[in-house]
Amino acid sequence: MSEPASISTGIAQRYATAVYDLAVDGKKVKAIETDLDALSQTMADSGDFNALIHSPIYSREAQGKAITALAKKMKLSPIMSNTLALMATKRRLFVLPQLVASLRDIIAEAKGEVTADVTSAKALTKAQSDKLAKTLKARFGKTVTINATVDESLIGGLVVKVGSKMIDTSIRSKLNSLQNAMKEVG
Repeated sequence: MSEPASISTGIAQRYATAVYDLAVDGKKVKAIETDLDALSQTMADSGDFNALIHSPIYSREAQGKAITALAKKMKLSPIMSNTLALMATKRRLFVLPQLVASLRDIIAEAKGEVTADVTSAKALTKAQSDKLAKTLKARFGKTVTINATVDESLIGGLVVKVGSKMIDTSIRSKLNSLQNAMKEVG
């Protein structure tokens, strides 16, 4: 991992831990989860918001005022609003995407949940997704949230990543294994 990325992740994890501890103390974890959804949606939809958190041309004051106004408009909880204001003051808004991811991981772990990144050749149906979640729950002993993506180059099958474990049952992978085996023989 590159040094700037690891520094950003470290900063984000410290903020995430602090926010989670404050939320637990104030019994506001559910409010924080709602805030995370709103922030994720805003980061996905708004180029202006991303420019605000990443661009160095905005002063601390400008970022602080903008974040305070946005937090109020988005109806973020006081814990999250104050955290974002502090991050703006410290010029740390650039770690907001990592903060959201870290905080989601902390909350999921506290709930005994785990996220599975599932890549399939075509979109999974609700029944397939439910069956996969049930199978993964039996395998890992935790409630599984599926983050599904589609990659047609897999041809068929699935690639499932849960934490550091990866299960690759894709046809592309099997064809690559067969090709390697054939090279060894010849």
